[in-house]
Amino acid sequence: MPELIPGAWAAHSVTDGEGERLDAYLAKNFPELTRSRGQKLIEENFVRRNGGAAKANNRLSNGDQLEIFLPAPKPLGLRAEEIPLQILFEDDHLAVIEKPAGLVVHPAAGHEDGTLVNALLHHFTDLARGGGIGGELRPGIVHRIDRQTSGILLVTKTDIAHQHLSRQFKEHTITRRYRGLCFGALPAAGEWNDPIGRDPRERKRMAVVESGGRSARTKFRRLDKFLGPLSLFEAEL
Repeated sequence: MPELIPGAWAAHSVTDGEGERLDAYLAKNFPELTRSRGQKLIEENFVRRNGGAAKANNRLSNGDQLEIFLPAPKPLGLRAEEIPLQILFEDDHLAVIEKPAGLVVHPAAGHEDGTLVNALLHHFTDLARGGGIGGELRPGIVHRIDRQTSGILLVTKTDIAHQHLSRQFKEHTITRRYRGLCFGALPAAGEWNDPIGRDPRERKRMAVVESGGRSARTKFRRLDKFLGPLSLFEAEL
């Protein structure tokens, strides 16, 4: 798969996309692109199919020739903030951060500052280089943890590390394990495979939904049980 370099065109030959929509194919094959970002590139004529204009709903054929242009990102508008970070490991390409509960990972509506990203920009000044490693709004970020969840986050410090780790998370070749405490007596081990989507009552949260959600398979094993009843468990994503 060709690397998408900001400010340059990349050529790509379709070999495994027969019948797929163009926007879905781009999101599946290029870790730099979400489906919505791919659609925006198509709308702005930064994606060509067989030398001509393309549409997001185009159905591809194997052998189609794609040309993709990734515009150079604009300078970051985010502010570096001196927020303490617990850095568990660091080398030239990545850092491993212990995120405390209560800390938002990246800026969004209602949380424009005081986030992990603001702290990262202070501790790792190169993240803002060229408009941000991996994007101008979430520099260095390849995965998230909910605000009220504590745990380990991988942060990338170079474009190549961001591309490779993004692909690994997308292809589920990285295993994530969490510990939690829940009401009820869990069996010794099992699997949850309920569809998740936006909580209809609180749109900022994700929840199990009856229809229209995406698959979210999670294996679990019970570590201990207490009166209540309560269960301490480990979940693997």
